[in-house]
Amino acid sequence: MTLKPSICIAVLAHNEEARIAACLNSLPLGEKDVAIHVLVNGSSDATAAIAGGVAAATRNVRVHLYREGGKARSWNRFLFDDLNAYHDTHIFVDGDAEIVPGSIKALNLALKQKPQINAVSGLPMNGRNTARYQQVMRREHGLFGDLYALRGDFLARMKQSGIRLPDDVIGEDGLICAMAKTDLADESQWNDDRVAVCEGAGFLCTPVSALSPKSWRMQYRRMINYSVRHYQNAMISRIMRDTGPKGLPRLLSDIYRRELPGMQPRVRPELFWFDRLALKRMAQAVEPV
Repeated sequence: MTLKPSICIAVLAHNEEARIAACLNSLPLGEKDVAIHVLVNGSSDATAAIAGGVAAATRNVRVHLYREGGKARSWNRFLFDDLNAYHDTHIFVDGDAEIVPGSIKALNLALKQKPQINAVSGLPMNGRNTARYQQVMRREHGLFGDLYALRGDFLARMKQSGIRLPDDVIGEDGLICAMAKTDLADESQWNDDRVAVCEGAGFLCTPVSALSPKSWRMQYRRMINYSVRHYQNAMISRIMRDTGPKGLPRLLSDIYRRELPGMQPRVRPELFWFDRLALKRMAQAVEPV
């Protein structure tokens, strides 16, 4: 009888051919107690081929190819459709992140030592605002999507309750953090102590280059996504205050028709233009009656 590894790592990768090898090589390849799943979603580059090469040389890596893109959609599909059972610890990694040595063991140990928590987060270790981000995470018990861990029984309870992330949510880490703090209930049950920051776990990301046109284009798209996330968060907050996560729709765009009329761009100059573009994109996602 083959025992199930106690740790499952899901690497979410969309068009990450430049970084996926470094990401995977920073993980505990070949360790018997760790199963690594690479979720290549909606990619049009060589991400799948590179990940497949690593998988061919390593026993504990498996590549999943999802035609549709979307981090939340892939998260749902892997956890609630593809997996037959849950591991003790589930760790999530962005495909462009490089994980600091010792992080996986530290995240797993944190969950074992603190049975009252549902989630534990790794810290950003590079970038101009690293110190500020770390301070905020420690103060607010925050969670970054680049590296975090969830208890397997928390995911099992999600599935049993029929709770999924909206497939089109942007910034799924904020919603996951909220659900962990409320223990899958409404916001009246909020408890920051259900999410912990792990000082022994961290990740490195590709710094944005001010001299690179590609970086500027990426940042422009990212700013629009940040604005979409802002408006989606307002919708999600109302649901979390009311019914809790059981009231989340399969698609947030299903409630755009009801929610968007009361939303306007913020007046801050650095946000106004991106908010306009975000609201336009969201309005286009509403199907005609």
